[in-house]
Amino acid sequence: MPEQKKPVVVYGASGYTGRIVCEYLRQYGVPFIAAGRNEQRLQESMDTNVPGIETADYEVKAVDNEIGALTELFSGAEVVINTVGPFSKYGPTVVEAALAAGAHYSDTAGEQDWLITCQEQYGQRFADKNRLLSPGLAQMYTIGEIAANLCLEKPGLDTLDIAVFWGGSPTIASTQTILVNAATSKAYYLDRNAYSEFDPNEGLVPLVVPGQHELAQSLPWGGTSHPVWFKNDPRVANVKAQGGVFNTALMRGVPVIVANALEQTKDMSDEERDKVLTETAAQVMSEMPPRENPLVNKSLDSVHASGPLGRAHCVIHGNSNYQQTGLLQAYFAYHLIQQAPRRVGFASGCQALGHEALLGVLKEFGLVAEPVLTVQN
Repeated sequence: MPEQKKPVVVYGASGYTGRIVCEYLRQYGVPFIAAGRNEQRLQESMDTNVPGIETADYEVKAVDNEIGALTELFSGAEVVINTVGPFSKYGPTVVEAALAAGAHYSDTAGEQDWLITCQEQYGQRFADKNRLLSPGLAQMYTIGEIAANLCLEKPGLDTLDIAVFWGGSPTIASTQTILVNAATSKAYYLDRNAYSEFDPNEGLVPLVVPGQHELAQSLPWGGTSHPVWFKNDPRVANVKAQGGVFNTALMRGVPVIVANALEQTKDMSDEERDKVLTETAAQVMSEMPPRENPLVNKSLDSVHASGPLGRAHCVIHGNSNYQQTGLLQAYFAYHLIQQAPRRVGFASGCQALGHEALLGVLKEFGLVAEPVLTVQN
């Protein structure tokens, strides 16, 4: 009798975020395949970086990054979790394979252009197969979406002003994604239900952060996921999101790095540009950050929702943003192998599983505090 297929595949399991996803799948007792290009690296990552891995039900599988090989690997699985970015570059291959295999798909993307691509090119195809396509399930976007939905429980609010901040540094892959996204795509906010481009020359914008006197420096980070998720929400007409790290010196250096990368690569071919951006990202962040410390790696999401005659404000404090992302992804899989989502096709984690459920899981594991919600009647 052939071995029963594991219900979840984590693609990119040896990376910083991928191994955290595996850690939470272990805690949920979900069998999984840890997949990537290098079997030895995958096994070493599981053995040395996933606490309690000896109690997990998992396999390590090396696979080429092409549709046929990935489709074969994904076949029989219920859920594919993709942590291999930049997603605008590597995502299409994985999505096509998940679709061909008939699996639900989620990823940790921070690229607005990739979400728009998913919606326009793959959303209906996943819906036709009664499968869920949910890119961008990650702390930087999902916590703000939870806060926005809490605000929107008050009727008559149609405008979302969203801010996200965190402590710590991005991973190597996140740094590369930031540079690639800045060099290859525009950033949009939502204005009267239509995408409007951020001024690429605006630079840093100071923001008031709840709970501190000092102004923080922010950037649109490619526009974030929020304008895409709320574009077809009849409650919402306007969405603008900004974010950054609490380290002001680091934030001030980001626009300089991005500007230099843009200038250096403006006349290059795609292949030459990718090579230079990868090298630049390695110079900025050359090694994996240490395991998160909740005393240092704090997060804060703030949403002001407004309408002609109403206001609401929600703040969610948390810690360990990569841990939050890993937990959200693991719960996504845990939920879907037991119960169908609320929506199929292109949908956010909140739209597919419910913002209340995601908030409850994050609180259960001690990664976010009770939201502070203020509503003006």
